[in-house]
Amino acid sequence: MPTIYGLVLGSFVIYATWAVFVGKDFIITEGGRHIISPFYSPCVANRCEDATTPALGRAFGDFFLLSRLVILLGPLGFRATCYYYRKLYYRSFWFSPPACAVSEPHGKYSGERRFPLILQNSHRFWWYIAMLFNIMLAYDVVKAFDFGGSIGMSLGTLILLVNWLLILGYTLSCHSCRHIMGGRLNHFNRHPIRYKLWTGISTLNARHGLFAMTSLVFIALTDLYIRLAASTWIHDVRFF
Repeated sequence: MPTIYGLVLGSFVIYATWAVFVGKDFIITEGGRHIISPFYSPCVANRCEDATTPALGRAFGDFFLLSRLVILLGPLGFRATCYYYRKLYYRSFWFSPPACAVSEPHGKYSGERRFPLILQNSHRFWWYIAMLFNIMLAYDVVKAFDFGGSIGMSLGTLILLVNWLLILGYTLSCHSCRHIMGGRLNHFNRHPIRYKLWTGISTLNARHGLFAMTSLVFIALTDLYIRLAASTWIHDVRFF
């Protein structure tokens, strides 16, 4: 299993790096569509043209690549410090440990008390940033139903919607989200609303690993589909 997870994570890192640096074919505009790749949202540079995210504008001007690297720090920081991903890359890349009851090759273990692993404890702060990205991705989904002033739907629209739902599920099922909702409450009966939220998040939390892996893979597939359609290799089929 560590080998499989290592291949999945490694493949995603390679593809994501290429997708970000290639800097083109990241939005479908044919027929009034506005379907943007999740790797390029929010878009805050001059090259974004009509893909610019409202309120953020084109803050980076002509520094398109720099804008991508800075913006992607948000989702990258959230995923890199995620409890589920820690287990995956600790076992797959650092062999710490490779499996239960298997000794690790490291001579000394200091946990997450020293640099750089102490940065893992910032996960709860990255969660707030991740929620902002979910709001911006939701805007992209809504705009994807706008076909030049009329409501429409295509295969790309549905793919973008499913991608957002998986990312939202991954974010809401996070351990930090569960803790924020009710982890510090001593008496649930005094906080009925937070208790219901905590109960709902706890149900999602049991599927956090599923959301983590499926959303990761689907982000890459969504970008690939948009890239192929934007470069006219395939046609984004419109349903209405």
